[in-house]
Amino acid sequence: MKTSTGKKLLRLTLHVLCCLPAVWLFYLAARDGLGANPAEALLRSLGEWALRFLCLALAVTPLRQWCHWQQLGAYRRMLGLYTFFYASLHWLAYLVFDMGLDWGAIVADLPKRPFILVGSLAWLLLLVLAITSIPAMLRRTGGKRWQQLHRSVYAVAALAVLHFFWMRAGKQHFGEVWLYGGILAALLLARVLWTLRRRRAARPAQTAPRP
Repeated sequence: MKTSTGKKLLRLTLHVLCCLPAVWLFYLAARDGLGANPAEALLRSLGEWALRFLCLALAVTPLRQWCHWQQLGAYRRMLGLYTFFYASLHWLAYLVFDMGLDWGAIVADLPKRPFILVGSLAWLLLLVLAITSIPAMLRRTGGKRWQQLHRSVYAVAALAVLHFFWMRAGKQHFGEVWLYGGILAALLLARVLWTLRRRRAARPAQTAPRP
């Protein structure tokens, strides 16, 4: 009972911590604390938090594999859903503050600004991943197909970094782009190395002659 209560308390604490950035940003927006261009500051900050949560979600599997922190697996889905949450707020801020919910202007804007199109594709992939994270959808999809589908999170990571790169290209501010790109590339490399190591370890058992 104590263990169950402790897990519930930890999960609740993580939910609160994950919501704090959004609460703080909207508090600052309400208090005129986001600078001379609050809409742009809110839009960009929400996008950066989406990237941070994406990094955290993708870090779960390497940490489980290399550090044997198996308990982290219980929070991977939560972090993935918060990635989608912040990406959705980022997308909504673009629709409301940048485009004033003018859908004709939004459709016309996509081909004019490729980074918007790339970001929209990343959000659509996150939407699919969020929907298929529902337990009922997981059972319907099947474990193997579900795993294959959710590997597209690395396509999301690539699209997100490209979106960020193109967005910063106008001002030539690439420091944070290289930072997030490097983190995501390292996480992908860790997964690839672990997969190769596991296959190498399994190979002798498969090729060993039968007695």
